[in-house]
Amino acid sequence: MEPVLLRVEEAARLLGIGRTRVYDLIRLEQLQSVKVFGARRIPRVAIDDYVRSLTEGAA
Repeated sequence: MEPVLLRVEEAARLLGIGRTRVYDLIRLEQLQSVKVFGARRIPRVAIDDYVRSLTEGAA
């Protein structure tokens, strides 16, 4: 079973980018994130939505 919330490092690995770029995407509101007890987490569905937005923009 896949985790629902990913650490920034896990999201970066899935997207094939660095941690800093993930934080940039969050800051630019291109990638949704939540805070859980002060720790930044990215919902798995947000990764899918972000990738979908990239493919729709390329079409």
